[in-house]
Amino acid sequence: MSIRSISLLGATGSIGAQVADLVAASPETCQLVAISADKNDKDLLALARRFRPRLLAVNDPAAWQRLSAALADEPVEVLCGEEGQIAVAACGADVVIVAAVGMAALAPALAAVEASPVVALANKECLVSGGALLMAAARTHACQILPLDSEHHAIFQLLAEAERAHVAGVILTASGGPFLHTDLDALRTVTPAQAVRHPVWSMGAKISVDSATMMNKGLELIEAQHLFGLAPATLSVLIHPQALIHALIEFADGSLRAQLAAPDMRVPLAAALAWPEPSAHRFAALKPGALQTLELSPPDRSRFPCLALAEAAQKAGGAAPVVLNAANEEAVAAFLCGRIGFTEIAERIAAQLDAPLPPPPHTLAEIVECDGAARRAFRQRLDGAHAPVPHHETTRDTPDTPDTPDTPDTLDTLDNEKDRRAWMG
Repeated sequence: MSIRSISLLGATGSIGAQVADLVAASPETCQLVAISADKNDKDLLALARRFRPRLLAVNDPAAWQRLSAALADEPVEVLCGEEGQIAVAACGADVVIVAAVGMAALAPALAAVEASPVVALANKECLVSGGALLMAAARTHACQILPLDSEHHAIFQLLAEAERAHVAGVILTASGGPFLHTDLDALRTVTPAQAVRHPVWSMGAKISVDSATMMNKGLELIEAQHLFGLAPATLSVLIHPQALIHALIEFADGSLRAQLAAPDMRVPLAAALAWPEPSAHRFAALKPGALQTLELSPPDRSRFPCLALAEAAQKAGGAAPVVLNAANEEAVAAFLCGRIGFTEIAERIAAQLDAPLPPPPHTLAEIVECDGAARRAFRQRLDGAHAPVPHHETTRDTPDTPDTPDTPDTLDTLDNEKDRRAWMG
């Protein structure tokens, strides 16, 4: 295999770190040529000196100034803001990894699809809010979009080995998060520190809360619809606390086929870097003892109302998924900052979806406007704020990086000093 050029958006979180390690372990097949982050210039500088990319971008102007000064004598172009992120995405690399979080990644993802043959997505918002637009662009430009969620990677593998005409349904699994067996009344007093302690995966604050509410699984249903061209009625969710079965497909004859693997993000990442060739990396195999107890059960939507909200938004279509995503991001941010309680997340998202929805957005500009309007409306309900909401305001580098500002308000919600240090990374 010839050396593949890799562009990495969201390079300073754990997804980015794992990609960097995989690239470093395969210098004969991979080269990191462009990287970007939100504002973590310290780690981005370390990556720049480690891999010598030709292009680098950061959103924060102060971080850009520090990086420009530190790399003044290096043969690397340092860019700032959304234009920089788009330049990194559109540099023409063989593979673009989109590990940045939030709606801000949609424009770069579209640019990547137009410029590269393979785009690997670890970003839910791109597909939830702009899935139809993104997949249409991929078809137009003959770009292969590869999913990096473990569940969607499993579905991708399973469907590749099956006759689509024989597939009757697709089942995504969910661990159930930290509150699978918590008394329902106790959920009202859940703290952010408790909500981010996922029992299986080590993830950032936002996605950990989404797992606790099971909104992440609802968003993944919408993602699967776009990624694989599946009707919403053919998609469902099962609780699987062991997190070893990542997805199942049901055939017309009633039989099932499952994909099982250890919960390790390096598996889909390595597959994306090597696609369509098989990955040369070998990771921890499942031990027979781990398969002795595999639980599967339907989710309780009274415990996880966010899942029901996502299913309703998926069924409604149009602007509903955009509004759902925007309201969820705002609600999770408000919870992490101590402004609302854990159970209020679903309540406030429901209130947003109950309001009149705008017309279905079709273009990037319309999606961005719909997203921004939903955020403004949410904040007006929350505190009467009328300030415009930048479309990238609530985004961060990667879904596996703590993504809440380490302000005193946020830190005061944590239980102890150890939690505070972990929160701040």
